Amino acid sequence: MNYRFADRMRKTPRSFIRETLKVTEHPDIISFAGGLPNPSVFPVQELAKTAEEVIREDGPAALQYATTEGFLPLRNWIAERYAHRYGISVTPDEILITHGSQQCLDLIGKIFIDKGTHIGIERPGYLGAIQAFSLYEPAFVPISLEMDGPALDDLQNFLQIKNCGFFYGVPNSQNPSGITWSDEKRRAVADSLHDNKGIFIEDDAYGEIRFRGDIPRPVKTMVPDQVVMNGSFSKIITPGMRMGWICAPKPIMDQLVTAKQGTDLHSSILAQRIIYRYLSEYPIDAYIKRISDTYKCQCDSMVRSIQEHFPESVSYTIPEGGMFLWVTLPENISSMEVFARALKEKVAVLPGIPFYTDGGGFNTLRLNFTNSSHEKIEDGIIRLSRVLNRLLEKSER
Repeated sequence: MNYRFADRMRKTPRSFIRETLKVTEHPDIISFAGGLPNPSVFPVQELAKTAEEVIREDGPAALQYATTEGFLPLRNWIAERYAHRYGISVTPDEILITHGSQQCLDLIGKIFIDKGTHIGIERPGYLGAIQAFSLYEPAFVPISLEMDGPALDDLQNFLQIKNCGFFYGVPNSQNPSGITWSDEKRRAVADSLHDNKGIFIEDDAYGEIRFRGDIPRPVKTMVPDQVVMNGSFSKIITPGMRMGWICAPKPIMDQLVTAKQGTDLHSSILAQRIIYRYLSEYPIDAYIKRISDTYKCQCDSMVRSIQEHFPESVSYTIPEGGMFLWVTLPENISSMEVFARALKEKVAVLPGIPFYTDGGGFNTLRLNFTNSSHEKIEDGIIRLSRVLNRLLEKSER
């Protein structure tokens, strides 16, 4: 049978991460390749209790169709959280509940991207965003990511493009690099957006998971009408619930709601009610601190092991939060070769190439530290260091 698929499908790559996970599912492989939260901190008993209460007390409403925008008490909670944590004043009408933050990206692509629209994205950029936006056939414009945030010259040049859609970035504990933008860069980005009437998609999936430094000020606080902000319950409760949200100015929100109605009508009202009851009955700040403390210990274990075992010619980031750090190898060392050789050592890493829209990343790796024990982190880094040392010796012959 000769199936005729849309042209866009030929131009949209399968998720490298998802395909890699199939290779790393074997129990004797230590995996730093995925982006999985630590299941040991999931509030299993609490969610079981709240789920039972929701079904028992709110059964008919929790199992019925619901509004596209989402459960109003949950949207109220998000609005109050923005005010409490960031000083952002928004109403529930500016919040849309989605199936995870990935749906946020898909809806944003639907309403903003025509074929050929220029989209600014960090270099390296979040792979999930690259894949979601690719379906709508944009022209990606990479914005170099420096240690304190985006390169301002690159951003300014992008904002001057006539067919300029939006700039997408992850200012807090960026995936994949672990970099957090400085306050100065955030202010400069806001000024550039204001001067050029640009739109910024501020993905804050990791903003709550912070274990070093003060809470940074979102770009949305500086140019609120020019920023769409995404959030996710996947990192602060559990990813299996598949709950996220978009916070956007009302004119943009109207378009997002229309796009979502054509996609799935509404996100799971049962999951929304369970999450809201959980948030109402349990102290979320104490739980987030538990997550952050756990991840800090795991991150510190990985950094110590890298410092002890990696060759000195290898550089790496030290995250302030989130789930990842970024490794840069010597220029002549291929991350794809590291990936293949590391699997033979029964340790999985993620090459940096898929995080680039311009063919970069040849000598870069993303490492996840949240889904391995301290013992496995040290063992995995030792195995990986053997691979790196062999490749360096080979390159020097």
